[in-house]
Parts: sequence; C-alpha cells; structure tokens
Amino acid sequence: MKSQDHGKLNLKREVGLISAVSLVAGNMIGSGIFMSPQTVLSNIGSTGACLIIWAVCGLVALGAALSYAELGTLIRESGGDFIYVLRIYGPFPAFFIAFTFLTVVGPSGASAIALSFAKYAVAPFYPGCTPPTLVVKCTAAACILVVATANTLNVRFTMAIQVVFMVAKVMALTVIVIGGIVTMAQGSLGSLNSSDIAFEGTRLGISPIGMALYQGLWSYAGWYSLNFVTEEVKKPEVNLPRALMIAIPMVTVLYLLVNVSYLAVMTPREMAFSSAVAVTWGNKVLGGWGWVMSVAAALSSFGSLNGSFFSGGRVCFVAAREGHMPDILAMAHVRRLTPSPALIFTTIISLIVLIPGDFEGIVNFFSFTAWFFYGVTLSGLLYLKIKRRDLPRTYTVPIIIPIMVLLAAVFLVLAPIIDNPRIEYLYVTIFVLSGVLIYVPFIHYKLFPGLLNKLTVVLQLFLEVAPVDKNL
Repeated sequence: MKSQDHGKLNLKREVGLISAVSLVAGNMIGSGIFMSPQTVLSNIGSTGACLIIWAVCGLVALGAALSYAELGTLIRESGGDFIYVLRIYGPFPAFFIAFTFLTVVGPSGASAIALSFAKYAVAPFYPGCTPPTLVVKCTAAACILVVATANTLNVRFTMAIQVVFMVAKVMALTVIVIGGIVTMAQGSLGSLNSSDIAFEGTRLGISPIGMALYQGLWSYAGWYSLNFVTEEVKKPEVNLPRALMIAIPMVTVLYLLVNVSYLAVMTPREMAFSSAVAVTWGNKVLGGWGWVMSVAAALSSFGSLNGSFFSGGRVCFVAAREGHMPDILAMAHVRRLTPSPALIFTTIISLIVLIPGDFEGIVNFFSFTAWFFYGVTLSGLLYLKIKRRDLPRTYTVPIIIPIMVLLAAVFLVLAPIIDNPRIEYLYVTIFVLSGVLIYVPFIHYKLFPGLLNKLTVVLQLFLEVAPVDKNL
C-alpha cells in the first residue's frame, strides 16, 4: 500500500507471477488430497470411477478458473464473486454473496482446513487410536490464530510463507507419486491389479456422484484465489490467466498420480476405512518413516490455510469498502499495510464455526453454498459475453466453457437435494435468506447511520487503521 495526497492508503501490487502460481496452487493443495480420496472412493464405489471423478473435478476447476479470469480482467477489483455480482446485478444479490461468504463459506473452509491440520499434527501422539476431539479442536484453533497473526503482520511475509509451503507440498506429493511408481515397478498393483473390475460396484445415483464431486472439488478449492486479490496482482490482465494455466493443470496431474499411487498401495477397503489415507500410505510404503506423511499433510494444510486467509480476508474488506459491511472492516493498518480489521473479523467467525463442526459435514455445506454462488457469478459472465460485447477485453474464454461449468454448478447444488434431501441444507438456505433482515434496514434504507460511528472511531484508534482507496 502507499499513501495518497488525501490521506488514504491503497493496496500495493505485491503478487507477481510466481507468487500468483504459489497462491493458487498453495490454496488448492491443502488438506483435501490427504483426506478426501477415501471419501470420494466410498461415495462412488469403484477405483475406475474414482479416478474419473478426480479428472472431472480438475476440468471443472480449470473451466471455472478461466471463466473467472475473464471477469478478473474485465472488472479489475478485488473481492471475487462479490464484486462481480455487484457490478453486473447490483447491490441486493451481491450482499447475499458477501453475507454468505463471510458467515458460511469462508469460515467453514478455514475451519475444515484447520481441522485437517490438527488431525495430522496430533496423530503421531496418538498411535493406533483416535485423538480426543477437544485436543484436535484446540490445535485447530491455535493454527487459525497463528495464521491470522501472520497475515495481519505483513503481506510480503505472508506470500513468502505461501511460496515455501507450496514447494514443500509439491515435494510431499512427489514422494507419494514416486513411492507409487516404485511399488508398481515391483509388481504390486493393489487396487489397480485388474482392469476388469475397475468399475465394479460403481454407484451411479445422483447423490453418490454429487457427494463424490463435493469431496473431490474440495481438494481443488482455491482456484478462485487470485480473483479475491486482483488489486494486489502485478499486471493482472497477463498474470491472472497465465498463473491459472500453470497452477491448475499442474495440480490436476499431481492429484491423479497421487490417487494412482494410493490405489496401487492400498485396497479399496483399506482406503475406505482409513481416517488419514496419506498416513496409511506412508506406514505401508515408508515403514518407520510413515510419520513423515503426517507432518507433510499438516504442513500442507497450514500452507493452504495461510493462502485462504490471505485471499478470503479481502472479501470482507471489499464488502465493507462498498458499504455492505461496517466501515471499520474496510480499513488497513497504517504501518503494516494489511486489512487487519477484516482479518480479525474472519478469524472470530472461523473460530465460532470450528466449535460444533466436523470435517465431512463442513465440506458438504461449504460446497453446497459455494457452488450456488459460483453459478450466479458465471451467469453474470454469460450476460456480459452476450449483451456487452463492446467491453474491452484483454482475455476471453470460449463461451462453451462457462456454460458447461454453470451446468456443473446447477448439478452440484441440486444433487444432494433431489436424491437424498437433508434438513441441514434447508437450514443453510434459511440462514442465507435471513441476510435480507440485515440488508433492507441497514444497507438499503441506511437506518441508524450513526449507530456504529463511535465504535468505529474507538476501534480505528485502537487498531491503528485508516480508510483505503481502490487500486485500479
């Protein structure tokens, strides 16, 4: 950030191509690839279908990311879905995106990553048994606090952490891939032993496929990270699509090879009943060094949580800057130059979500709400491509790609409701719609405008923060 003549600050462009690739890949390679494979397999039922699900998830993530890249070069503001819907459809639907992201999607994503970090971090201390829930959740809470503190202190330090952890993650996955190749070279093919039974037991119902895609796409969550921080990306018209084309295919290939390695070493039954598939793989292949995979998975989750906080905290910041959240959340620290109030708010909500949550349940509700709003955003891109062809574009994606991803989003939203409706999805929907009780009086009619002024001034002085301008 830098000072302006009128006393405000604005966001500094610190994210170059390498940092951008690290942010996307680092966010994507988190807890998912170490915890979701067994859930994908148990939902879809067969090894062949399992690998197809992982490939489809990679294609969906790439298509969605490239579609968002066009939006990011058209609307060069931070905030992701919120800012795009605000500029295309107006403030009412945009508020629901901000409200849902800040209260459901962002905190549930952070909590799920922190829980996976905690499970792997404490696993070596509880060999042969399940760690106590209290220990896991306290460790997860400590992880969230450490990451939030790092993000509050310095942007450059945060990105340096992201690059280092991204390299460590790729190395850990490479170890799994090489271990699988060596195992197969020795003649042990595990679940891949016979192609005749590769698709035996496949569940073709809407709900099994939908739930398998939820868990697979959770591992690809992070493809949208750069759109949250567009104002901090150097030459976004160039680096945004370029970083995505490097990061997402790399992660997709790695994920497929890692799953082949898992299946080559373990039987479907072993995978389905493993609480931490990477640790089970490590114990079978690395023997006494199996604990290394537990450490690698924990570090991977930590790095992913760091990237999630860096990008996700900007949504709260941008929503406040546009008048959809209290003014204090749109301010940045005058010396550290980070959006610390927004990060503190995100941390508090994440800790609250962590208290009652479990990993699989959090992931399913995260996916249900997130893909609804991805679909809304993609429909906005289609509107711009059809109705606003006059807008200057530095990057365009073929219209068939957002159409296909939009259809996938519709399927992902409807799949769990149609085939296996659960009351929890109704609760989530009611909670999202309850945002109208905040929007109508406080955003649309601007009732009680002075209600938070005194509190804002006190917090501004206490936190040493100031308003921030857009960096366009």
